Amino acid sequence: MTARARAVAVATLLSVTAPAGAEVVSADGSGFAVRTVLTIAAPPEAVYAALLVPGRWWDPAHSWSGDAANMRLEPAVGGCFCEKLPKTGGESAHMRVIAIDPNHMIRLDGALGPFQAMGVAGTLSWELKPVAGGTEFRQTYAVGGHIPGGGAALAPVVDGVMGGQAARLKALAEKR
Repeated sequence: MTARARAVAVATLLSVTAPAGAEVVSADGSGFAVRTVLTIAAPPEAVYAALLVPGRWWDPAHSWSGDAANMRLEPAVGGCFCEKLPKTGGESAHMRVIAIDPNHMIRLDGALGPFQAMGVAGTLSWELKPVAGGTEFRQTYAVGGHIPGGGAALAPVVDGVMGGQAARLKALAEKR
C-alpha cells in the first residue's frame, strides 16, 4: 500500500465515531485493543447465523472491493474471512478462523484494512452469551507489531470502525 493510499485509508477511518458500548481497552506505541459490547435483541443462534454472512452486515466502505456482498466467512478452523475482487479477478484474505464454537464464539487471526500492509498481528474475537432480552455480543480486536506512528494514535479510529461493524451486525440480527 502506498503512503498516499494509507493516508486515504486512515482519513476514511477518522470519519467514523464509535457507538455506545465501544471502548479502547489499551493502547501504546506497539499496539492496541478495542472492545465493543452490545445487547442484541435476538437469541445467540440468530446472532451467530448473522455473523456467518458478513456480506449482509459488513460496511462496504471498509472493504477492498467497495461491495460487502463480496465478503464471506468459512465457519471452520482455518476458514477464510475473504473478499473477492471482481474487477481484477483477485481476492483478499482478511483473516483466518483460529477457534470456533457455534453459537458461542468465533476467533480470527489477521490484519484488517490498512494493517495488512504493516508488520502487525491481529486477533478478532466475537463472543455470544445469552442474556435477558437476547444476546450479549462482545467483540474484541487486538493488534500489535510495527505500526507507523504507534498504536495509540490509531486505536480510537479502529474503535469507531469496529463499533460501527458491530452496530451493523446488531441491526441485521434484530431484523430477522
